[in-house]
Amino acid sequence: MKFFIDTANVDEIREAASLGILDGVTTNPTLLSREKGKGDFKDILKEICEIVKGPVSAEVVGQDADTMVEEARKLAAIDEHIVIKIPLIKEGLKAIGRLKAEGIRTNATLVFSANQALLAAKAGASFLSPFVGRLDDASHYGMDLIRQIVAIFDNYDFDTEIIVASVRNPLHVVEAALAGADVVTIPFKVIEQMIKHPLTDVGVKRFLDDWKKLGAKI
Repeated sequence: MKFFIDTANVDEIREAASLGILDGVTTNPTLLSREKGKGDFKDILKEICEIVKGPVSAEVVGQDADTMVEEARKLAAIDEHIVIKIPLIKEGLKAIGRLKAEGIRTNATLVFSANQALLAAKAGASFLSPFVGRLDDASHYGMDLIRQIVAIFDNYDFDTEIIVASVRNPLHVVEAALAGADVVTIPFKVIEQMIKHPLTDVGVKRFLDDWKKLGAKI
């Protein structure tokens, strides 16, 4: 399984990369807006690509296929690692197919059903992002969708990689792994939660206390 971080904050990305577990980054207009005042968004995306050297998703904001494709070309020109996030709407499907023909990788985003996932894969999306947390918020069990998509894609050997998105807690990560998703994109605070366990902290303290009693040095 690949781990992406869901943020546009360069400091968080550097820290996650230092852990040796980071494979890519997902951003969106909301995440980039939080970095306002830290430089032009294109410069931020370029810096992120240089840190990660893996897929970095950047989202178009146009609502028709022609505009989406035009924006996608500009974003893809920032760095070879840029992947274009396209919303799963009718015009988005058109754009995904056209960009596939141009060799530009895409990430179909705002996916909330197995039908949408099928359409994204058929259109040629490189990745697709089902939003499990938002489904949970709407009284649906988001991970059920991930299991459906994994089963469908296994039936037909689609090349599209499944990114579990809108992750809210460490349990989402575990369930994504159990379901067989290709990627999970995780907020920095959830990565930190994954690291922590109270029994680990207790064990470290006990070992340090006992080592002090020994009075030795390594």
